Amino acid sequence: MRHTGQDGRLGTTPPVPGRPTIFLFCLCAPLFALITWQVVADGPLRDADERLGPWITGSRLPDGAAELLADLGGVAFAVPVLAAAIAYAGWRGRSAGAFRWWLGPVAAAVAMLAVPALVIPLKELTGRTGPPGMDGSGYYPSGHTATALVAYGGAALLLLPYLRGTYVRRELVIACALLNFGVGLGLVRRGYHWPLDVVASWLLFGMLLQLMALAIARYGRGPTEE
Repeated sequence: MRHTGQDGRLGTTPPVPGRPTIFLFCLCAPLFALITWQVVADGPLRDADERLGPWITGSRLPDGAAELLADLGGVAFAVPVLAAAIAYAGWRGRSAGAFRWWLGPVAAAVAMLAVPALVIPLKELTGRTGPPGMDGSGYYPSGHTATALVAYGGAALLLLPYLRGTYVRRELVIACALLNFGVGLGLVRRGYHWPLDVVASWLLFGMLLQLMALAIARYGRGPTEE
């Protein structure tokens, strides 16, 4: 069925995420639970992780580049990007009279607010110590990784409907994935986190982004698209 797109032009009904998204969600959940259990129980996976960490720290990625990548996961860098995407998507949707134009921006804002709400209690519960040279505990999961994934991933989800052409959309998704990988690599390379701290955040907040995408696809469609 044809419908008027968010930019006011005639388009095609967007596909609703189905089995692939559900499959990814069901894959992320048990992996996150497994990693968390291994970290808390000081299992063999944690031992392997703490052997891998120093190897990555000793990689040839320059310190300056690693530090910049790690900084891109900070609130000062990531949140303004998401805020700009929220403002742009809200403006475009409202100007075009899109059905429930506010849903995507609100979902992205809620997802970002969920980062400290989930990360802080998990850090307290797990109490994982950091790599050599890092004081105290509370390194699992990585807050910088979570902030980057939700901010840049959420921004990509908001912008995709307004981009023309499969190539441009694909490049945005690839750029988002590489950016998040770079943030995680920088954090481990600089010795701020163990590798599993980063992977756990990817899994947990990857599920959150999947829920955001499902909510927008399910409840952001107009009556003519049902």
